[in-house]
Amino acid sequence: MAVEVRLERLSEQMEYGTVSRWLKREGDAVAAGEPIVEVEAEKVTVEVIAPVSGVLTSILAVQGDEFRVETPIALITEDA
Repeated sequence: MAVEVRLERLSEQMEYGTVSRWLKREGDAVAAGEPIVEVEAEKVTVEVIAPVSGVLTSILAVQGDEFRVETPIALITEDA
């Protein structure tokens, strides 16, 4: 099953984030809790972690893309 990766809201005022750099590529194995992408939000860079272990199957927001908080930016297919 695919699990969506989302940027969590850092503050009540936060509405957008921008992808700075992907630390993993499509097809890479990821572990739950492992940083997979750096995102700029509210003048700071934060690491978004994998919510589950599995394979990063789809990157939905590329470097430089601005997106709304809670929007899926990647999909991870869980290990069986």
